[in-house]
Amino acid sequence: MTDHRPDRGFPPAEYQARTERIQRAMYAAKLDAVVVTSPPNFYYFSGFATEFWQSPTRPWFLVLPADGPPIAVVPEIGAPALQQTWVDDIRSWPAPRPDDDGLSDLASVFDQLAGQFGRIGWEMGRESHLRMPVVDFDRLREITDRFAFADASPEIWSIRMVKSPAEIDRIRTICQTASDAFEAMPNALSMGDSERVAANKLRAELTRLQVDAIPFVAACSGHGGPSQIIMGSTERQMGDGDILFMDLGATWDGYFCDFDRNFGFGAVGDDALAAHDTVWRATEAGIEAARPGTTTDDLFHAMAAVLEAGGATDLNVGRLGHGLGLQLTEPPSNRPGDMTPLQPGMVITIEPGLEYAPGKMIVHEENVVITEDGCQLLTRRASRELPIIDG
Repeated sequence: MTDHRPDRGFPPAEYQARTERIQRAMYAAKLDAVVVTSPPNFYYFSGFATEFWQSPTRPWFLVLPADGPPIAVVPEIGAPALQQTWVDDIRSWPAPRPDDDGLSDLASVFDQLAGQFGRIGWEMGRESHLRMPVVDFDRLREITDRFAFADASPEIWSIRMVKSPAEIDRIRTICQTASDAFEAMPNALSMGDSERVAANKLRAELTRLQVDAIPFVAACSGHGGPSQIIMGSTERQMGDGDILFMDLGATWDGYFCDFDRNFGFGAVGDDALAAHDTVWRATEAGIEAARPGTTTDDLFHAMAAVLEAGGATDLNVGRLGHGLGLQLTEPPSNRPGDMTPLQPGMVITIEPGLEYAPGKMIVHEENVVITEDGCQLLTRRASRELPIIDG
């Protein structure tokens, strides 16, 4: 088992630094405040961690003013828990109250803002969402006549894309723990296992290693490689010549890993082994290219060049990796046109894939953090040779 695990949670100074960064960003964007409602952003700025997010009944609001500490506007059921965070100003109402679920309380907070710019930012853009009814958002817009509502997702992502050392430590912890679990699979898997059984064996090993949550496991197989990698596991049993693709998103202290491993069964064909080697080398090219100043476009093209030399004719998956952190997938995207320059502290996935024959694909994925002079693997690198299950 991975030995080092950091203490859970962050000191108030971490949240203070995050708040100051978003305040600088909102000043540049001419915003008087930013309101976050989604679980990842609420946790990021407040430290409030709860499984109660599984209930969609009640909205939760965290107001980040242009100056000063955050203000939480939350259901009464959540107020005692918020008191255990660094947030001191907590307003609450007896939710659920569908006719006014926190709207008047939130509007009263807006009335206290200085209002230099007349604009309040929300999670309205890419890879963001509002965790409140749209009709309530429209009603709030009507009763908040001093302010226009604007998209603050660029400002939020500008700071969340670059992780602090403490955040990186948590991602490294889950990546190393998940690497332990994947390395146990060759001895755990057997010929004749179904995809569902294989997925449950991986979940069982992760549970034994004491990860916090396992929101995503995809175990997909096919002769020479699966035909798809996103629809989860079925009762299909692995047989001679099959390749099992196992993709994993697990968390520790709120932070995700996201990487995969491939396993062959019996006598795997030479064409599949060659494709596996091509994708491994494309991953290597992505790792070598991942350094400060390189753009996400550059990363895509570094991997695509190896894939195309190996026979790929249509790279139609859209991207070859993405950001990683409090969410399984975050900006940026390693794709043509994204144009995000890599910076030290960014955590990204290197994820090339190749459909080398109709209905047969191989995908590799590793997680790295950008450093001052290159990148560092957070996962333990997959072996170049495809692991084979014979028994």
